[in-house]
Amino acid sequence: MTEKLLQYLWNYKVFKNYDFKDLEGNPVEIIHFGKWNTDAGPDFLNAKIKTKGLTIAGHIELHIRTSDWIFHNHSQDPNYQNIILHVVYQNDTEIDDLIRKNVPTLELKDHIDPDMLWKYEKLINGTQFIPCENIFDPNKIPIHFHEGNVLKKLDEKSMELEKNLEQYKNNFEAVLFHSLAYSFGLKVNAHIFKQIAESIDFSVINKLRQNELQLEALLFGISGWLDHPKDGQMMIWKREFEFIRKKFSIPNLTFHPKFLRLRPPNFPTIRLSQLADLYHRHQNLFSKIIRMSNTDQLYEVFEPVKASEYWDFHFNFGTLSKFQPKTLSRDFIELIILNTVLPLKYAYHKYHREEIADELVELYKSSAAEKNSVTAGWKKLGLKMNNALESQSLIYHYKTSCEEKNCLNCGIGFKLLKESSNV
Repeated sequence: MTEKLLQYLWNYKVFKNYDFKDLEGNPVEIIHFGKWNTDAGPDFLNAKIKTKGLTIAGHIELHIRTSDWIFHNHSQDPNYQNIILHVVYQNDTEIDDLIRKNVPTLELKDHIDPDMLWKYEKLINGTQFIPCENIFDPNKIPIHFHEGNVLKKLDEKSMELEKNLEQYKNNFEAVLFHSLAYSFGLKVNAHIFKQIAESIDFSVINKLRQNELQLEALLFGISGWLDHPKDGQMMIWKREFEFIRKKFSIPNLTFHPKFLRLRPPNFPTIRLSQLADLYHRHQNLFSKIIRMSNTDQLYEVFEPVKASEYWDFHFNFGTLSKFQPKTLSRDFIELIILNTVLPLKYAYHKYHREEIADELVELYKSSAAEKNSVTAGWKKLGLKMNNALESQSLIYHYKTSCEEKNCLNCGIGFKLLKESSNV
C-alpha cells in the first residue's frame, strides 16, 4: 500500500463496502469525499461527513498509518486545523491532539480488496514493456482515448513553445527554426542541433538564406568541423565561415554533434546540410506553413529538400562514397510535420481559433502511423495503429504513464486493477 494508492481509492470510492466506523465504533457517513488536493495541505478539501448525529464540513487527511500524523508534524501546521476526519489504512497508535479535538479516525484496511493491492504491487514491480502487459486488453481502450492524449501532448508542447516565444520576443520564425533544428537532430543530436540554432541570432539566418553555401558554412563551422579542411570544398566553407563570423560577430562557441550509433543518412553532416537547404528554399517559412490546411501542402514544402551537391558523394567530410542524393525520406518528413509543424500551429492558433484542436486531430488522422520500438511494442499486444493520431497517442501514453508506472492515472490500468483477472 502506498499513500498515493490510498488517495486514489478514496477519490474514486473503490471499497468493498461503505459501512464505515471510527476507531470507537461510531458510524461515519461520508456525504462528500472532498476534492483531491495535489498541492500542499490536506489531501481532500471541502468534504462533508455525518457522525454522532452531527454533520460536519472541512478537510480530510489520509495516511498509511495513524502515526504518520505525528511524523509529518501536522498538529503544529495551521493548514491542518480544519481536519474533520483522519483516514488511515492501518491504525497503529492514538493521536492525543485528534482525540482532544473530537476528530474521528477511520481505518480502511478491512474495506479494501487485498487482491487489488496484490495486483497493484505486481503492476508497479513488473519488468514488461508495459506494467499491465499480462492482462492488457485492447478492448479496454476508452472512447476518445487517442484524441485526449494527443491534445494533452499538444498543450504541454505549446507551453514549452510559449516560453521560447517569450524569450525570443514572439518571433515565431525564430522559434520554428530552433524547433526544426531539434527535429533534424533526431534523438542523438536533437539538443545539440537546438543549441547550434539558438547560438545564432535568427536575423543572421535571414540574411544568409539567399546563399546556401554560406548558410551551410555557418552551421558546419559552429559544429567545429572546418578547423582542418580535408578537401577543396571544406576550404571554401572554412573561408566563408571565417568571413561570416567576423561580419556578424558570431560568438566563438563550438558544439560537437555525434555520429555514434547513427545510420549514414542520419549523420549530422547530412541533416545540417538539409536544414540549410530548407531555409534557402523558403523565405518566411513559418508564415507559409501556418496558412497550409492539409498534410499534402506541408509535404510539398519538405519533399524537394536535399543536402548540397557535395553530399551526393559523401556522408562525412573528405571521404568519397557511392553517388546518392541525400533527400528527405517520407518517414522523416512525417516526423517533422507531426512533432514540429503541427504543435507550432496549435500554439499559434489555440487562443483565438477554438476549432484548431479538431482541425489538428484530423491532420493527425490523415498522416501515417509512426514506426518505432514503442509502436512495435503496442502492436505485439494486439493494438492496431491506423494513423498518426493513434501512434502519437500511444507513444505519449507510454512515456507519461507506462514507462513511469503511473498506473493510477491511467484509465486502462485502473480498470484492470478492479477486475478479477490474475496479473
